[in-house]
Amino acid sequence: MPARRSVAAKGSIAKSAAVFFALGDETRLGIVSRLGDRGPTSIAKLTERFDMTRQAITKHLRVMEHAGLVHGTRRGRESIWEIKPARLADAQRHLESISAQWDAALQRLRHFVED
Repeated sequence: MPARRSVAAKGSIAKSAAVFFALGDETRLGIVSRLGDRGPTSIAKLTERFDMTRQAITKHLRVMEHAGLVHGTRRGRESIWEIKPARLADAQRHLESISAQWDAALQRLRHFVED
């Protein structure tokens, strides 16, 4: 019988799924990369870099904000967006966990085949 996942583990998976969904879009992945490289950036600067309208960039930022990847603040008339590294770290830990599970499964298969 398969092991049941705890409520906390299911919540963690749901949060990671939102992050992976957000990063699954080329533009959003580029925005995260840009914010990671350059730090907090205005929508105007992101618009120049991605040759998109402010409205389009804002929609992408809202998807990433919903996933907990970025946070926006107002500075006068500008919206400044920055990355939230904790969410990326959570997703990285989730991927590392999956990788460890695969490594263990492959090790068991290797032992089975060799014995």
